[in-house]
Amino acid sequence: MAKRTPRRPSTPTRKPRAVYFFGAGRAQGRASMRDLLGGKGANLAEMTRLGIPVPAGFTISTRVCSEFYARGRKLGRELRAEVLAALAGVEKTMDGSFGSRASPLLVSVRSGARVSMPGMMDTVLNLGLNDETVEGLAAESGDRRFAFDSYRRFVQMYADVVLGIEREQFEALLGAKKRSRGVAEDNALSVDDLTELVGGYKELVRRETGSAFPDAPLKQLWGAISAVFDSWNTPRAIHYRKLNGIDDAWGTAVSVQAMVFGNLGDDSATGVAFTRDPATGERRFFGEFLPKAQGEDVVAGIRTPQPISRESGRSDSFQELMPAAYRELRDTAERLEKHYRDMQDLEFTIQRGRLWMLQTRNGKRTGQASVRIAVEMVREKLIDRDTALQRVDPEHLNQLLHPTLDPASTPPPIGEGLPASPGAACGAVVFDADAAVTKAAAGEAVILVRRETSPEDIHGMTVAQGILTELGGKTSHAAVVARGMGKCCVCGCSDLEFATDGKSVSIGGVEFREGDVLTIDGSSGYVFKGSVPTIESELGKEFKTLMGWADRARRLQVRANADTPADAELARRFGADGIGLCRTEHMFFQAERLLAVRRMILSETVAEREAALDEIQPMQREDFVGIFTAMSGLPVTIRLLDPPLHEFLPHDNEEIEHLASDLGIAVEELRRKVDDIREFNPMLGHRGCRLAITYPEIYRVQTRAIIEAACDCLAKGVRAKPEIMVPLVGGARELREIRNLIDAAAAEVIKQRGRRVRYSVGTMIEVPRAALNAGRIAEVADFFSFGTNDLTQMTMALSRDDSGRFLPEYLERGLLSDDPFVTLDLEGVGELIRIGLRTARRVKPGLKIGICGEHGGDPRSIAFCDANGFDYVSCSPFRVPIARLAGAQAALSSA
Repeated sequence: MAKRTPRRPSTPTRKPRAVYFFGAGRAQGRASMRDLLGGKGANLAEMTRLGIPVPAGFTISTRVCSEFYARGRKLGRELRAEVLAALAGVEKTMDGSFGSRASPLLVSVRSGARVSMPGMMDTVLNLGLNDETVEGLAAESGDRRFAFDSYRRFVQMYADVVLGIEREQFEALLGAKKRSRGVAEDNALSVDDLTELVGGYKELVRRETGSAFPDAPLKQLWGAISAVFDSWNTPRAIHYRKLNGIDDAWGTAVSVQAMVFGNLGDDSATGVAFTRDPATGERRFFGEFLPKAQGEDVVAGIRTPQPISRESGRSDSFQELMPAAYRELRDTAERLEKHYRDMQDLEFTIQRGRLWMLQTRNGKRTGQASVRIAVEMVREKLIDRDTALQRVDPEHLNQLLHPTLDPASTPPPIGEGLPASPGAACGAVVFDADAAVTKAAAGEAVILVRRETSPEDIHGMTVAQGILTELGGKTSHAAVVARGMGKCCVCGCSDLEFATDGKSVSIGGVEFREGDVLTIDGSSGYVFKGSVPTIESELGKEFKTLMGWADRARRLQVRANADTPADAELARRFGADGIGLCRTEHMFFQAERLLAVRRMILSETVAEREAALDEIQPMQREDFVGIFTAMSGLPVTIRLLDPPLHEFLPHDNEEIEHLASDLGIAVEELRRKVDDIREFNPMLGHRGCRLAITYPEIYRVQTRAIIEAACDCLAKGVRAKPEIMVPLVGGARELREIRNLIDAAAAEVIKQRGRRVRYSVGTMIEVPRAALNAGRIAEVADFFSFGTNDLTQMTMALSRDDSGRFLPEYLERGLLSDDPFVTLDLEGVGELIRIGLRTARRVKPGLKIGICGEHGGDPRSIAFCDANGFDYVSCSPFRVPIARLAGAQAALSSA
């Protein structure tokens, strides 16, 4: 009998660590663990490993956040045990004792998702203070006023964040105390005043909650950790995630860190710094600080900060006041930028002359800065070209492509603040976020004017054209969030004064009430009365360099949707490879053409219709000549008439009466004709290629205009490359009949003109049946262009015009991950496209395939097109650079 090998005892599976310590040069985490530790926790660990001075602490992982919600928003016993063990390590490292009167250790409790969400989640500072430990803090610091001011701040912050009591109630008590003492500033209150305020704050907590304020430091700690996890699902955090495409399932980490104090004396300070200018990208050390300030004061914008560098020309700069600490901070900043190979956003505190780093992260920046930093870092050999291309958010290019104020028409400003986020914006003044949303929903451009913004204003900031604040600096909440959104922003406008009722403001002596118009310039910081004209922005050399790299990296061509010669010229300036959609009906809406179009629609005989079309043909030919000229040598895809005819007709009585007079027919007769043409469901009615089946003369005349324009261009040495696209096709027989019509009309013009015009005929795949029958249709077509606007509507049974009534709720509940009219629905519409691609290319492997819906300018949809072998995408002219960069990123990601 064979000898049996004894079975080894199984090793129990160890549960993953929940808490990661960092301090004194040792860290259990590192920068690569941001998914688990969040950006803040991962970078605190990394800085500790680098030997940079970081107060000791520990990070509770994002995995615990998921467990917290799974447990019904409760912390588990095992987690509490790990926290206590890590806390003991912090005590040892920082030589303090949590909850003790002797050498009391205080901590901050902060959030930190894997992607930066500035100001969207909660923080608690000075945790661990009570009536006993505050005396220890006073004794250790030698400053009773500092100790009791820290206590007052802690009670207010904890009550707001953890207990849910509105901070305005505490501010009211503080304001009353200052008025009773006849002082304007918090720092003018005495120790006795602060002690009384702490007592008043605690009494307010008892009234509001029915319980005493928690004095036990550990109870405070568990409450704060839970509150920070809870803040992952506050309305403002949810809104920010939706705005920035951040997954709700990621959760946040929580970092608990020993407090250091920037408000401990004249040799203490707190601040925010950037290794490069986040507005322009210039390579200069940039930032702001506040002497004798609590950690959040700079970011909160409650005091206007002072500059870091001497370059500002001010004598109160950090460099002038604390030169040794400034040198150490700058050296640390340079070291961190080289380590992370990206522009860093730093938070720091100086406690009695000693530098402590509280955070580093890749800094948010404007589109202009993003491009410049990426290109210059390649030149500095910090990164390579591929990294530079992948580092720039394509959507940020929007900021470079839009108008700025016209200096020739700009009046003297009425006020000036800090230029926090560049660009120009004009709109009606609103004073709160809800009003901004209401007016923007009504189609009105608005400027959100606030003393300072807070995370609760995020929904109003999203819809505003620009943001103007009285307080705060270039690193305040308003500035950071505005730059991330690409919004124009001016902060710290000292010329701005709010009326006591909050219903009006005065800027440089000019009064503004809600609805009055003003203009702000986020590049200069100037504020102007009324509307100021704008001019097109100039694209810098760094932009051209980056786009050149993108064009060499991308596989997809990028065309533009353009309907006029002016649109075509703009598209070419932005680097379009051709036109992927020219909507011929847009040419008909010009006033001088509309009458002829209406006469054509209302014709009752072929002869009448042809006579009206004879008027239209030279107009269309002229447009096509201009477009072909602008796009000389590049393809131009022209969609033949698509919309239902009733869209060209008047609907109200006054317009009908005017048209009846112009046409010389009776009003009642015209009204009858209009009613006869109107359809119950026009999107699925008599439109697209169906017009050519019933009225073939329409497409015949349009084809003649296209080919005649091509002949005219060839005669002038302009290379015209027309691609004629038939819309709304559902099957091969339908397309074959219309193609025969097009080919016959084209042949007739070519014979008459004696010119050899190369043209192609294809179709827009926008009907689900066409996608399913793509193989048969490909036998007839020279190219396909997926019209994903209508394909989405028909596939999902969604009206783009009406879905706004319920689509937001679908997105809110996670029933849809994205608005399907913005980002392609991959599970439904995307699958139809894949079917169409497979069957079409089996029949015709070289078939040219593009996309011309709104999705052609969406980076995630572009990635789908690249992955599925499309030849081109087509989008609006202003999104062409975005698509060029997104195409490069898609190619690099799949390489």
